Amino acid sequence: MDKTMRPVDVISVCTAAGELRPLRLRLEDESHQMLRINIDKVLDVKEIQHVGAEARIYLCRARVWDRMWTFELKYSVRTFTWWLMRTVG
Repeated sequence: MDKTMRPVDVISVCTAAGELRPLRLRLEDESHQMLRINIDKVLDVKEIQHVGAEARIYLCRARVWDRMWTFELKYSVRTFTWWLMRTVG
């Protein structure tokens, strides 16, 4: 799972205050099987603007194959798309 910047499917919740929080993601692994990963904790959220495109970067932690995995998810506000940016650990 070391590919960077891949589109992923994400189930998220939006609170009454307008905060978006990812709960689960689904991605295709190297053997073309779909993995469903429950996000245990959102560690940090950053809002960025790059060339006028607003996005949010979520630093998340999840258990994958019996080990803890830390990764960054990017949510593009304008296109409503989620991207797995990179794995941290």
